[in-house]
Amino acid sequence: MTIDRKLFTLAMAGLLVTSSVHATKLQDSIKVAMPELESLYLHLHQYPELSYQEKATSARLAMEFTKLGFDVTSNFGGYGVVAIYKNGAGPTVMVRADTDGLPITEQTGKVYASKVKTLDANNNSVGVMHGCGHDVHMTTLVGTAQQLLINKDSWQGTLMMVAQPAEEVGGGAKAMLKQGLFTQFPIPDHILGLHVSASVPAGKVAIAPGYALANVDSVDITIKGKGGHGAYPHTTIDPVVLASRTVLALQTISSREVSPLEPNVITVGSIHGGSKHNIIGNEVKLQLTLRSYNPEVRLQQIAAIKRITKGIAVSAGLPNALMPVVVVDETQSIPSTYNNPEQTLRVQASIEQVLGNDNVLESAPVMAGEDFGLYGLTAHQRPITLFWLGAVPPKLYELSLKSGDTLPSLHSSQFAPDYPLAISTGVHAMSQATIDLFKP
Repeated sequence: MTIDRKLFTLAMAGLLVTSSVHATKLQDSIKVAMPELESLYLHLHQYPELSYQEKATSARLAMEFTKLGFDVTSNFGGYGVVAIYKNGAGPTVMVRADTDGLPITEQTGKVYASKVKTLDANNNSVGVMHGCGHDVHMTTLVGTAQQLLINKDSWQGTLMMVAQPAEEVGGGAKAMLKQGLFTQFPIPDHILGLHVSASVPAGKVAIAPGYALANVDSVDITIKGKGGHGAYPHTTIDPVVLASRTVLALQTISSREVSPLEPNVITVGSIHGGSKHNIIGNEVKLQLTLRSYNPEVRLQQIAAIKRITKGIAVSAGLPNALMPVVVVDETQSIPSTYNNPEQTLRVQASIEQVLGNDNVLESAPVMAGEDFGLYGLTAHQRPITLFWLGAVPPKLYELSLKSGDTLPSLHSSQFAPDYPLAISTGVHAMSQATIDLFKP
């Protein structure tokens, strides 16, 4: 769908004049709310919980929404929270934030750093950290809810706040949708989300109409062979050699099979096989991550992987009983996030009104994944928009530009956002965008 930006801006002009009138009131009320929001952030940051373990986090968010007067449903799709506030007749706008932390031991050196340790799904003791900014996301969600109620004379309709668990493992959105998010609650007319960015300075946001994040698939491959003594390789079919051939051959999928106009990545992140210097084993295991935007490219990648691994096995003389096993972990597969162009331009125009044009950047698509995209792919085909919220301390950002030093990325043990500025910016942006989406 092609949108003429100039025509769109003219069409939005009347709405934005009204929006600017409310912007000053919004700024004043957010300034008053910030001490409470910063306190909430510090609590969430210091007590993170892993995917599928977000019990205390869920309870705290449910309490916050209940205090505000929302109709709250807890433990939905796991430890998800759905909060509904009806403010007369009008559209339904859903705002979503994710809630889970990561198995990372924090090394930021901050006085408020997480010291939590817990057992993961494999019963290993791990540190836990909000290394992907979900603490900022949750705080912004609560702050937006506060502002929408303070400014409820500016909108009419149903506000739907969703705190989603298990985003990091690609399971939370699936679980909430499976339990009936869009059947037990109003079907949203608009769906909004944000994600902190480790490459954009705090105080700014970045937004991309169209594809924003990628399809993500985890693939496990078992390469089989015939083991034996390392001194007599001619009596074996060496799975290590087959696996090595396979790793190299898989790279030709992106370089020679998929159109160069279709972005895609195939990465072999793990390879394990063998037990000793002089033993040729019976199998090697590979773990892959696949990335793309186009759903057809995803299917092309998977089909090519199966064909190539089998072809290499056949060329080595392996019988059918020893063909490679290729397993796509559908539980962790997530679709690309496609920002509805028309809605996204509306959101961008709203945010520019409250932050200023210079603080709203154009974002390129990234190959990271987010299960937020699932909300737009249901039978109801709801328009979604996810934008990036700058989190890098501005002085640190400027220093990195001058020195060329790499900034700590998301999922880094040293990722430390400028949380007061990021939260304030996020609440401003999300509140104004939500208010404006309630309008015709």
